Amino acid sequence: MRVELRNITKRFGPVVANKGVNLTIEPGQVLGLLGENGAGKSTLMNVLCGLYSPNEGEIQIDGQSVRFAGPGEAIRAGIGMVHQHFMLVPVFTVAENVILGIEPVGRFDHLDLTTARSEVSRLSAEYGLAVDPDAIIETLPVGIQQRVEIIKVLFREADVLILDEPTAVLTPQEVDEFFQIVRSLCEAGKAIVFITHKLNEILDISDRIAVIRRGEIVGTGDPKKLARPDLAEMMVGHPVDFDVARAPFVPGDVILGIQDLTVLRDDGAVAVDDISFQVRSGEVVGIAGVQGNGQSALIEALAGLRRVVSGQVRFDGTDITQASPRERHRLGIAHIPEDRQRAGLIGTFTVAENMVLDSYYAPPYSAGTSIDWGRVHTDAAAVAEQYDVRTPSVHTSAAHLSGGNQQKLVVARELSRDTRFVIAGQPTRGLDVGSIAFIHERLMAARDEGDGLLIVSSELDEIMALSDRILVMFKGRIVAEYAPHDAPVDKGDIGLAMAGARV
Repeated sequence: MRVELRNITKRFGPVVANKGVNLTIEPGQVLGLLGENGAGKSTLMNVLCGLYSPNEGEIQIDGQSVRFAGPGEAIRAGIGMVHQHFMLVPVFTVAENVILGIEPVGRFDHLDLTTARSEVSRLSAEYGLAVDPDAIIETLPVGIQQRVEIIKVLFREADVLILDEPTAVLTPQEVDEFFQIVRSLCEAGKAIVFITHKLNEILDISDRIAVIRRGEIVGTGDPKKLARPDLAEMMVGHPVDFDVARAPFVPGDVILGIQDLTVLRDDGAVAVDDISFQVRSGEVVGIAGVQGNGQSALIEALAGLRRVVSGQVRFDGTDITQASPRERHRLGIAHIPEDRQRAGLIGTFTVAENMVLDSYYAPPYSAGTSIDWGRVHTDAAAVAEQYDVRTPSVHTSAAHLSGGNQQKLVVARELSRDTRFVIAGQPTRGLDVGSIAFIHERLMAARDEGDGLLIVSSELDEIMALSDRILVMFKGRIVAEYAPHDAPVDKGDIGLAMAGARV
């Protein structure tokens, strides 16, 4: 099925999200749609899958003009979308999620789960998805949950699959497996639109690349003839420096000391298993590891969000093991959480309100009786501009921002104040290359000013680029330690340690 977008324009009030976009999607190919945060990638695809109606332009399928009144009509026409944030019911099985909304029925109009399970198994086997139809969604890792979303679209007989930032929450190993799945879909004749901001991935997986900037297509090409610097410049409109600038490593006194720390998961199993380490002022300690090996529980414990079972956390010589998140905030500890939507923002609050979530109660915003909203709005606008949080105004709800701009909002709130220690969980998840460079610059500035930093990232390249010391976590324990400033670090060795191998 061949799809053409012709002169598509989409406006939201005075904001032009897409302007005169022309794009062709061919069967059996991956079209990489590249752009920075807020460039209009997701909006354009939401037009294609029927969530939005264009103000101007038309969609053609195999030469015939179509207009969708909603996503139901788009999926019946063969167009399906796998959204960046999964739309699954956690307590349902895989099969129950796949059939939700188009449930097959048998005799006497009873739900036919046997047919549903059989069809899920067939699709899983045909496209190499390896998903158990009876598994409960909340027990599955995010990589498998994403496969369920793909099966949902295939179950509805889609010929065009739109994948919106599909690798944003995947580990490097899961990305490799996911690319195999994408290639198998293409071999079966499916057309794939791969929306991303990651240059290496789009060069690897795409047959053609289109770059969108501020709502317009600014370039297209063959990935075999394009280089990362060219794509980066097309994305952001100026050359991008991929090297992380950093001052020489001059560590100060120990600012964070962790001794024999044990933390449990929600189900009572051990997440962090009797670990000890230190972070000095002026030092970046990076935690590497496959997602789900205790890193999240460690971050939450250090931020005061998860109870410590045993062991001690000392900050600047003071025991803060039982200190509240607010007490830690007042000490100058910043926290960039791994999940911006669950732990970093309140979607129904405005940009300005989210900027002061952890400081509204104190001067200069409050004297204890009321909030100075004029000062809040003025400061929020200044910080949003400084951190390139793209929003129509600071009165816009955070839920209406793109995922990348939501992340920049969280980073802006945490790093724009006076800090002494920064806990950063996946600090650049969902950000484009320009924003990643900016956030890296801010993190390094905090380090060079004497802050201690603990960075957890599933991006091994990021850990290696930023860290003065690298710790590898596996099954809740620290299994390896590397000091890049003492000796060169082999990426393969770290990868083996992440998998539990002794190196």
